[in-house]
Amino acid sequence: MKRQASRGRVASAVAAAMCAVAALPGQAHAAVGPGAYVFDPAARTVRGAENNSEAQELTAGSVHRSSIKPGEKLYYRVDLDDRTDAYVSAVAVPKAAGQVAYGDGITVSMRNLDDTRCGSGDASFESAEFPRPIAAYAYRTVEKDGTAPCDAAGTYNVLIERESKPTSSPAAWDLELRFATEPALKSGQARPTQAPENWPSASPTPPTGQQKRSGGSSYYEATGLETGEWVDTVAPGQTRFYRVPVDWGQQIFATAALSNDNKSTEYLGNALAVALDNPALGHVDDATASYSGKPVSVALRPLPPVAYENRYDSASTISAMRFAGWYYLSVTLDPAVADHYGDDPIGLTLRISVRGEARSGPYAGDAGIFGVTDDDRDMARSGQSAPQAAKSGTMTMVAAAGIGAGSVLVLGLGVWTLLARRRTTAPGATPPYGGQPPQAWGG
Repeated sequence: MKRQASRGRVASAVAAAMCAVAALPGQAHAAVGPGAYVFDPAARTVRGAENNSEAQELTAGSVHRSSIKPGEKLYYRVDLDDRTDAYVSAVAVPKAAGQVAYGDGITVSMRNLDDTRCGSGDASFESAEFPRPIAAYAYRTVEKDGTAPCDAAGTYNVLIERESKPTSSPAAWDLELRFATEPALKSGQARPTQAPENWPSASPTPPTGQQKRSGGSSYYEATGLETGEWVDTVAPGQTRFYRVPVDWGQQIFATAALSNDNKSTEYLGNALAVALDNPALGHVDDATASYSGKPVSVALRPLPPVAYENRYDSASTISAMRFAGWYYLSVTLDPAVADHYGDDPIGLTLRISVRGEARSGPYAGDAGIFGVTDDDRDMARSGQSAPQAAKSGTMTMVAAAGIGAGSVLVLGLGVWTLLARRRTTAPGATPPYGGQPPQAWGG
Protein backbone atom coordinates (compact mmCIF):
# COMPACT_ATOMS: atom_id res chain seq x y z
CA MET A 1 0.00 0.00 0.00
CA LYS A 2 2.85 2.40 0.74
CA ARG A 3 4.35 1.78 -2.69
CA GLN A 4 0.98 2.31 -4.33
CA ALA A 5 0.57 5.59 -2.44
CA SER A 6 4.00 6.73 -3.63
CA ARG A 7 3.17 5.75 -7.18
CA GLY A 8 -0.08 7.70 -6.86
CA ARG A 9 1.78 10.82 -5.76
CA VAL A 10 4.23 10.42 -8.64
CA ALA A 11 1.42 9.98 -11.12
CA SER A 12 -0.36 13.03 -9.72
CA ALA A 13 2.77 15.16 -9.98
CA VAL A 14 3.48 14.07 -13.54
CA ALA A 15 -0.17 14.48 -14.54
CA ALA A 16 -0.27 17.98 -13.08
CA ALA A 17 2.91 18.91 -14.90
CA MET A 18 1.61 17.52 -18.19
CA CYS A 19 -1.65 19.41 -17.75
CA ALA A 20 0.36 22.58 -17.21
CA VAL A 21 2.26 21.93 -20.44
CA ALA A 22 -1.00 21.33 -22.27
CA ALA A 23 -2.28 24.65 -20.97
CA LEU A 24 0.65 26.66 -22.32
CA PRO A 25 -0.39 29.69 -24.39
CA GLY A 26 -1.11 28.94 -28.03
CA GLN A 27 -1.31 31.30 -30.96
CA ALA A 28 -4.29 32.90 -32.63
CA HIS A 29 -3.33 34.51 -35.93
CA ALA A 30 -5.42 37.12 -37.70
CA ALA A 31 -3.86 36.17 -41.03
CA VAL A 32 -1.02 34.23 -42.61
CA GLY A 33 2.19 35.95 -43.67
CA PRO A 34 4.76 38.41 -42.33
CA GLY A 35 2.04 40.83 -41.24
CA ALA A 36 0.03 38.26 -39.25
CA TYR A 37 -1.13 39.57 -35.87
CA VAL A 38 -1.12 37.07 -33.01
CA PHE A 39 -4.06 37.61 -30.66
CA ASP A 40 -3.97 36.66 -27.01
CA PRO A 41 -5.29 33.06 -27.08
CA ALA A 42 -7.10 33.67 -23.78
CA ALA A 43 -9.24 36.42 -25.34
CA ARG A 44 -13.00 35.94 -25.06
CA THR A 45 -15.10 36.83 -28.10
CA VAL A 46 -17.70 39.57 -27.61
CA ARG A 47 -19.98 41.30 -30.09
CA GLY A 48 -20.36 45.04 -30.18
CA ALA A 49 -23.96 46.27 -30.08
CA GLU A 50 -25.46 49.12 -32.07
CA ASN A 51 -27.82 49.74 -29.15
CA ASN A 52 -26.22 50.36 -25.75
CA SER A 53 -29.00 48.45 -23.95
CA GLU A 54 -27.77 45.28 -25.68
CA ALA A 55 -24.06 45.84 -24.98
CA GLN A 56 -22.02 42.91 -23.69
CA GLU A 57 -19.92 43.29 -20.56
CA LEU A 58 -16.12 43.51 -20.57
CA THR A 59 -14.40 41.83 -17.63
CA ALA A 60 -11.68 43.66 -15.70
CA GLY A 61 -8.23 42.15 -16.15
CA SER A 62 -9.31 40.18 -19.22
CA VAL A 63 -8.75 40.37 -22.97
CA HIS A 64 -11.63 40.27 -25.45
CA ARG A 65 -11.92 39.94 -29.24
CA SER A 66 -14.43 41.66 -31.45
CA SER A 67 -14.63 43.34 -34.87
CA ILE A 68 -15.93 46.55 -36.41
CA LYS A 69 -17.03 47.51 -39.93
CA PRO A 70 -16.62 50.89 -41.66
CA GLY A 71 -18.85 53.56 -40.13
CA GLU A 72 -20.02 51.37 -37.25
CA LYS A 73 -20.53 52.68 -33.73
CA LEU A 74 -20.45 49.75 -31.33
CA TYR A 75 -21.24 49.63 -27.62
CA TYR A 76 -19.78 47.49 -24.85
CA ARG A 77 -20.27 48.00 -21.12
CA VAL A 78 -18.23 47.94 -17.92
CA ASP A 79 -19.28 47.99 -14.28
CA LEU A 80 -17.31 50.45 -12.13
CA ASP A 81 -17.20 51.38 -8.46
CA ASP A 82 -16.93 54.97 -7.19
CA ARG A 83 -13.24 54.77 -6.23
CA THR A 84 -11.27 53.18 -9.07
CA ASP A 85 -9.78 54.71 -12.21
CA ALA A 86 -10.54 52.45 -15.19
CA TYR A 87 -9.13 52.06 -18.71
CA VAL A 88 -10.49 50.29 -21.80
CA SER A 89 -8.16 49.96 -24.78
CA ALA A 90 -8.87 48.82 -28.33
CA VAL A 91 -6.30 47.51 -30.79
CA ALA A 92 -7.66 47.76 -34.33
CA VAL A 93 -6.16 45.24 -36.75
CA PRO A 94 -6.98 45.88 -40.43
CA LYS A 95 -6.53 43.12 -42.98
CA ALA A 96 -2.90 43.00 -44.10
CA ALA A 97 -3.80 43.12 -47.80
CA GLY A 98 -6.35 45.91 -47.38
CA GLN A 99 -6.23 49.62 -48.10
CA VAL A 100 -6.39 52.48 -45.58
CA ALA A 101 -6.42 56.23 -46.13
CA TYR A 102 -5.34 59.32 -44.24
CA GLY A 103 -7.74 59.87 -41.32
CA ASP A 104 -9.04 56.30 -41.15
CA GLY A 105 -9.06 55.05 -37.57
CA ILE A 106 -10.99 54.43 -34.37
CA THR A 107 -12.23 56.52 -31.47
CA VAL A 108 -12.78 54.93 -28.05
CA SER A 109 -14.85 56.70 -25.42
CA MET A 110 -16.23 55.83 -21.99
CA ARG A 111 -19.62 57.35 -21.11
CA ASN A 112 -22.11 57.26 -18.27
CA LEU A 113 -25.73 56.30 -18.89
CA ASP A 114 -26.61 59.95 -19.59
CA ASP A 115 -24.07 59.80 -22.44
CA THR A 116 -21.69 62.19 -20.69
CA ARG A 117 -18.22 61.49 -22.06
CA CYS A 118 -15.85 60.57 -19.22
CA GLY A 119 -12.74 60.19 -21.35
CA SER A 120 -11.76 59.28 -24.88
CA GLY A 121 -8.85 58.55 -27.17
CA ASP A 122 -8.32 57.93 -30.85
CA ALA A 123 -5.85 56.30 -33.20
CA SER A 124 -5.69 56.94 -36.92
CA PHE A 125 -3.61 56.42 -40.03
CA GLU A 126 -1.98 59.68 -40.96
CA SER A 127 0.89 60.18 -43.39
CA ALA A 128 1.83 56.48 -43.23
CA GLU A 129 -1.16 55.20 -45.21
CA PHE A 130 -0.74 51.44 -44.94
CA PRO A 131 -2.51 48.85 -42.75
CA ARG A 132 -1.04 47.96 -39.36
CA PRO A 133 -2.32 47.50 -35.80
CA ILE A 134 -3.18 50.78 -34.06
CA ALA A 135 -4.22 51.26 -30.42
CA ALA A 136 -6.22 53.78 -28.39
CA TYR A 137 -7.82 53.88 -24.95
CA ALA A 138 -10.56 55.61 -23.01
CA TYR A 139 -10.61 56.10 -19.26
CA ARG A 140 -12.77 57.07 -16.32
CA THR A 141 -10.87 58.83 -13.55
CA VAL A 142 -12.53 59.62 -10.22
CA GLU A 143 -12.25 63.24 -9.11
CA LYS A 144 -11.00 63.94 -5.59
CA ASP A 145 -14.32 65.37 -4.35
CA GLY A 146 -16.34 62.60 -6.03
CA THR A 147 -18.96 64.97 -7.46
CA ALA A 148 -18.17 64.78 -11.20
CA PRO A 149 -20.76 63.14 -13.51
CA CYS A 150 -18.52 60.10 -14.05
CA ASP A 151 -17.59 59.50 -10.40
CA ALA A 152 -20.61 57.40 -9.43
CA ALA A 153 -20.60 53.62 -9.23
CA GLY A 154 -22.60 51.75 -11.83
CA THR A 155 -22.69 50.71 -15.47
CA TYR A 156 -20.73 52.70 -18.05
CA ASN A 157 -20.86 52.47 -21.83
CA VAL A 158 -17.75 51.95 -23.93
CA LEU A 159 -18.30 53.26 -27.46
CA ILE A 160 -15.94 52.36 -30.32
CA GLU A 161 -16.37 54.21 -33.61
CA ARG A 162 -14.64 53.48 -36.90
CA GLU A 163 -13.92 56.09 -39.54
CA SER A 164 -13.02 54.88 -43.06
CA LYS A 165 -12.85 56.72 -46.37
CA PRO A 166 -14.86 55.43 -49.37
CA THR A 167 -11.58 54.46 -51.05
CA SER A 168 -10.55 52.25 -48.10
CA SER A 169 -11.15 48.51 -47.90
CA PRO A 170 -14.68 47.72 -46.66
CA ALA A 171 -13.61 44.62 -44.71
CA ALA A 172 -14.16 44.52 -40.95
CA TRP A 173 -11.22 45.25 -38.67
CA ASP A 174 -10.47 42.84 -35.85
CA LEU A 175 -10.49 44.38 -32.37
CA GLU A 176 -8.53 43.31 -29.30
CA LEU A 177 -10.08 44.88 -26.20
CA ARG A 178 -8.58 45.17 -22.72
CA PHE A 179 -10.20 46.46 -19.53
CA ALA A 180 -7.82 47.41 -16.69
CA THR A 181 -8.33 49.13 -13.35
CA GLU A 182 -5.70 51.22 -11.58
CA PRO A 183 -4.79 50.34 -7.97
CA ALA A 184 -5.79 52.61 -5.09
CA LEU A 185 -3.33 55.25 -3.92
CA LYS A 186 -1.55 55.14 -0.59
CA SER A 187 -3.60 56.88 2.05
CA GLY A 188 -2.43 60.02 3.81
CA GLN A 189 -0.15 61.17 1.00
CA ALA A 190 -0.78 64.46 -0.76
CA ARG A 191 0.04 64.24 -4.45
CA PRO A 192 0.61 67.04 -6.98
CA THR A 193 -2.39 67.90 -9.12
CA GLN A 194 -0.42 69.52 -11.92
CA ALA A 195 1.95 67.92 -14.41
CA PRO A 196 5.63 68.95 -14.27
CA GLU A 197 6.46 71.77 -16.67
CA ASN A 198 10.14 70.94 -17.12
CA TRP A 199 12.10 67.72 -17.47
CA PRO A 200 15.39 66.59 -19.08
CA SER A 201 14.84 66.58 -22.84
CA ALA A 202 18.38 66.11 -24.15
CA SER A 203 18.81 62.73 -25.83
CA PRO A 204 21.26 60.50 -23.95
CA THR A 205 24.41 59.09 -25.48
CA PRO A 206 23.32 56.26 -27.81
CA PRO A 207 24.00 52.80 -26.39
CA THR A 208 26.66 50.69 -28.08
CA GLY A 209 27.35 46.98 -28.47
CA GLN A 210 24.83 45.42 -30.85
CA GLN A 211 22.81 42.39 -29.80
CA LYS A 212 20.33 40.39 -31.86
CA ARG A 213 16.73 40.26 -30.72
CA SER A 214 13.67 39.30 -32.77
CA GLY A 215 10.45 41.27 -32.26
CA GLY A 216 7.07 39.66 -31.65
CA SER A 217 3.94 39.71 -33.81
CA SER A 218 1.56 41.50 -31.41
CA TYR A 219 1.29 43.23 -28.05
CA TYR A 220 0.73 39.80 -26.52
CA GLU A 221 3.97 38.48 -28.06
CA ALA A 222 6.06 41.65 -27.65
CA THR A 223 9.75 40.94 -27.05
CA GLY A 224 11.39 42.35 -23.93
CA LEU A 225 14.12 44.99 -24.35
CA GLU A 226 16.24 47.05 -21.99
CA THR A 227 18.74 49.84 -22.60
CA GLY A 228 20.90 48.76 -25.54
CA GLU A 229 21.33 48.55 -29.30
CA TRP A 230 19.17 45.76 -30.71
CA VAL A 231 19.44 44.30 -34.21
CA ASP A 232 16.48 42.73 -36.00
CA THR A 233 14.88 42.67 -39.46
CA VAL A 234 11.49 43.80 -40.71
CA ALA A 235 9.80 42.66 -43.93
CA PRO A 236 7.48 44.79 -46.08
CA GLY A 237 4.02 44.73 -44.50
CA GLN A 238 5.34 43.38 -41.20
CA THR A 239 4.93 44.91 -37.74
CA ARG A 240 7.46 44.06 -35.05
CA PHE A 241 6.47 44.47 -31.38
CA TYR A 242 8.77 45.09 -28.42
CA ARG A 243 8.23 46.09 -24.80
CA VAL A 244 10.44 48.01 -22.38
CA PRO A 245 9.94 48.25 -18.58
CA VAL A 246 9.90 51.91 -17.52
CA ASP A 247 9.60 52.59 -13.80
CA TRP A 248 8.40 55.64 -11.88
CA GLY A 249 10.77 58.56 -12.43
CA GLN A 250 12.32 57.05 -15.56
CA GLN A 251 12.35 58.28 -19.17
CA ILE A 252 12.38 56.21 -22.33
CA PHE A 253 14.21 57.24 -25.50
CA ALA A 254 13.84 55.19 -28.68
CA THR A 255 15.29 55.35 -32.19
CA ALA A 256 14.59 52.98 -35.11
CA ALA A 257 16.95 52.70 -38.09
CA LEU A 258 16.63 50.86 -41.41
CA SER A 259 19.73 49.58 -43.18
CA ASN A 260 20.49 50.18 -46.85
CA ASP A 261 19.17 48.00 -49.67
CA ASN A 262 20.92 48.19 -53.04
CA LYS A 263 18.10 46.71 -55.13
CA SER A 264 16.64 50.14 -55.89
CA THR A 265 16.77 53.86 -55.18
CA GLU A 266 13.00 54.38 -55.38
CA TYR A 267 11.78 56.99 -52.88
CA LEU A 268 8.90 55.92 -50.62
CA GLY A 269 7.52 58.56 -48.28
CA ASN A 270 6.74 57.59 -44.67
CA ALA A 271 7.70 53.97 -45.34
CA LEU A 272 8.75 53.24 -41.75
CA ALA A 273 6.21 53.81 -38.96
CA VAL A 274 7.15 53.69 -35.27
CA ALA A 275 4.66 53.94 -32.38
CA LEU A 276 4.87 53.86 -28.57
CA ASP A 277 1.98 52.84 -26.29
CA ASN A 278 1.75 52.82 -22.50
CA PRO A 279 1.00 49.84 -20.20
CA ALA A 280 -2.78 50.26 -20.67
CA LEU A 281 -2.19 50.48 -24.46
CA GLY A 282 -2.89 54.18 -24.58
CA HIS A 283 -1.08 55.85 -27.47
CA VAL A 284 1.94 57.91 -26.43
CA ASP A 285 3.84 58.97 -29.55
CA ASP A 286 4.66 58.01 -33.14
CA ALA A 287 7.08 58.93 -35.91
CA THR A 288 7.75 58.02 -39.54
CA ALA A 289 10.70 57.97 -41.92
CA SER A 290 10.94 57.84 -45.71
CA TYR A 291 13.11 55.30 -47.52
CA SER A 292 15.14 55.33 -50.73
CA GLY A 293 17.48 52.39 -50.27
CA LYS A 294 19.90 54.33 -48.05
CA PRO A 295 20.30 54.01 -44.27
CA VAL A 296 17.70 56.08 -42.44
CA SER A 297 16.62 56.54 -38.82
CA VAL A 298 13.80 58.16 -36.87
CA ALA A 299 13.49 58.95 -33.16
CA LEU A 300 10.50 59.44 -30.89
CA ARG A 301 10.29 62.89 -29.35
CA PRO A 302 11.69 63.38 -25.81
CA LEU A 303 9.12 62.23 -23.26
CA PRO A 304 8.78 63.18 -19.58
CA PRO A 305 9.73 60.85 -16.74
CA VAL A 306 6.90 58.56 -15.69
CA ALA A 307 4.85 60.34 -13.01
CA TYR A 308 1.33 59.96 -11.65
CA GLU A 309 0.69 63.69 -12.07
CA ASN A 310 1.42 63.59 -15.81
CA ARG A 311 -2.26 62.69 -16.23
CA TYR A 312 -3.18 66.29 -15.49
CA ASP A 313 -1.43 67.62 -18.61
CA SER A 314 -3.63 68.59 -21.55
CA ALA A 315 -1.18 67.14 -24.09
CA SER A 316 -1.99 63.47 -24.70
CA THR A 317 1.68 62.59 -25.24
CA ILE A 318 2.54 63.76 -21.72
CA SER A 319 -0.70 62.59 -20.12
CA ALA A 320 -0.08 59.04 -21.37
CA MET A 321 3.17 58.83 -19.34
CA ARG A 322 1.06 58.47 -16.19
CA PHE A 323 2.11 55.07 -14.88
CA ALA A 324 5.01 52.66 -14.72
CA GLY A 325 5.06 49.27 -16.44
CA TRP A 326 5.74 47.82 -19.87
CA TYR A 327 5.83 50.40 -22.66
CA TYR A 328 5.19 48.90 -26.09
CA LEU A 329 7.16 49.85 -29.20
CA SER A 330 5.89 48.79 -32.64
CA VAL A 331 7.74 49.16 -35.95
CA THR A 332 6.04 48.65 -39.34
CA LEU A 333 7.47 48.68 -42.87
CA ASP A 334 5.18 49.78 -45.71
CA PRO A 335 4.10 46.78 -47.84
CA ALA A 336 4.75 48.94 -50.94
CA VAL A 337 8.48 48.56 -50.24
CA ALA A 338 8.21 45.07 -51.73
CA ASP A 339 7.30 46.53 -55.15
CA HIS A 340 10.75 48.07 -55.51
CA TYR A 341 13.01 46.27 -53.02
CA GLY A 342 11.55 42.77 -52.98
CA ASP A 343 9.95 40.74 -50.20
CA ASP A 344 13.14 40.07 -48.24
CA PRO A 345 13.40 41.61 -44.75
CA ILE A 346 15.52 44.73 -44.33
CA GLY A 347 17.91 45.25 -41.42
CA LEU A 348 16.39 47.08 -38.44
CA THR A 349 18.29 48.55 -35.50
CA LEU A 350 16.64 49.82 -32.33
CA ARG A 351 18.48 52.04 -29.87
CA ILE A 352 16.72 52.07 -26.51
CA SER A 353 17.69 54.15 -23.49
CA VAL A 354 15.88 54.13 -20.14
CA ARG A 355 17.26 56.96 -18.05
CA GLY A 356 16.71 57.95 -14.43
CA GLU A 357 16.61 56.29 -11.02
CA ALA A 358 13.55 54.17 -10.33
CA ARG A 359 11.31 55.54 -7.58
CA SER A 360 8.71 53.93 -5.38
CA GLY A 361 5.18 53.87 -6.75
CA PRO A 362 2.11 55.68 -5.39
CA TYR A 363 -0.13 52.62 -4.96
CA ALA A 364 -1.20 51.06 -1.69
CA GLY A 365 -1.09 47.45 -2.88
CA ASP A 366 0.07 45.35 -5.80
CA ALA A 367 0.63 47.58 -8.83
CA GLY A 368 -0.24 44.86 -11.34
CA ILE A 369 0.50 46.02 -14.89
CA PHE A 370 1.19 49.53 -13.58
CA GLY A 371 4.54 48.71 -12.02
CA VAL A 372 7.94 47.18 -12.75
CA THR A 373 9.17 44.12 -10.87
CA ASP A 374 12.52 42.34 -10.74
CA ASP A 375 10.95 39.60 -12.88
CA ASP A 376 10.05 42.23 -15.49
CA ARG A 377 13.64 43.45 -15.57
CA ASP A 378 14.86 39.87 -15.94
CA MET A 379 12.49 39.33 -18.88
CA ALA A 380 13.73 42.52 -20.52
CA ARG A 381 17.32 41.43 -19.99
CA SER A 382 16.73 37.98 -21.48
CA GLY A 383 14.39 39.18 -24.24
CA GLN A 384 11.39 37.14 -23.14
CA SER A 385 7.84 37.88 -24.17
CA ALA A 386 4.97 37.24 -21.75
CA PRO A 387 4.08 33.80 -23.23
CA GLN A 388 7.76 32.80 -23.30
CA ALA A 389 8.08 33.72 -19.63
CA ALA A 390 4.93 31.73 -18.84
CA LYS A 391 6.28 28.75 -20.77
CA SER A 392 9.65 29.01 -19.04
CA GLY A 393 7.97 29.06 -15.63
CA THR A 394 5.77 26.10 -16.52
CA MET A 395 8.70 24.06 -17.84
CA THR A 396 10.55 24.78 -14.59
CA MET A 397 7.55 23.35 -12.75
CA VAL A 398 7.54 20.34 -15.09
CA ALA A 399 11.26 19.81 -14.46
CA ALA A 400 10.72 20.06 -10.71
CA ALA A 401 7.84 17.59 -10.93
CA GLY A 402 10.00 15.30 -13.04
CA ILE A 403 12.86 15.48 -10.55
CA GLY A 404 10.44 14.80 -7.71
CA ALA A 405 8.90 11.85 -9.54
CA GLY A 406 12.32 10.50 -10.44
CA SER A 407 13.45 10.78 -6.84
CA VAL A 408 10.45 8.78 -5.68
CA LEU A 409 11.10 6.12 -8.32
CA VAL A 410 14.79 5.85 -7.47
CA LEU A 411 13.98 5.73 -3.77
CA GLY A 412 11.45 2.94 -4.40
CA LEU A 413 13.99 0.93 -6.35
CA GLY A 414 16.60 1.46 -3.66
CA VAL A 415 14.29 0.28 -0.88
CA TRP A 416 13.23 -2.77 -2.88
CA THR A 417 16.85 -3.70 -3.66
CA LEU A 418 17.95 -3.20 -0.05
CA LEU A 419 15.18 -5.38 1.31
CA ALA A 420 15.83 -8.01 -1.35
CA ARG A 421 19.44 -8.22 -0.25
CA ARG A 422 18.51 -8.45 3.44
CA ARG A 423 16.24 -11.44 3.02
CA THR A 424 16.46 -14.54 0.90
CA THR A 425 13.33 -15.22 -1.06
CA ALA A 426 12.47 -18.89 -1.72
CA PRO A 427 11.27 -19.84 -5.19
CA GLY A 428 7.62 -18.88 -5.55
CA ALA A 429 7.64 -16.73 -2.42
CA THR A 430 6.19 -13.22 -2.46
CA PRO A 431 8.88 -10.60 -3.16
CA PRO A 432 9.29 -7.68 -0.78
CA TYR A 433 6.31 -5.29 -0.65
CA GLY A 434 4.14 -7.55 -2.74
CA GLY A 435 6.09 -8.13 -5.94
CA GLN A 436 8.89 -7.34 -8.33
CA PRO A 437 9.40 -3.68 -9.14
CA PRO A 438 7.03 -2.63 -11.90
CA GLN A 439 8.56 -2.53 -15.37
CA ALA A 440 7.95 1.18 -15.55
CA TRP A 441 10.16 1.64 -12.53
CA GLY A 442 13.00 -0.37 -13.94
CA GLY A 443 12.92 1.44 -17.29
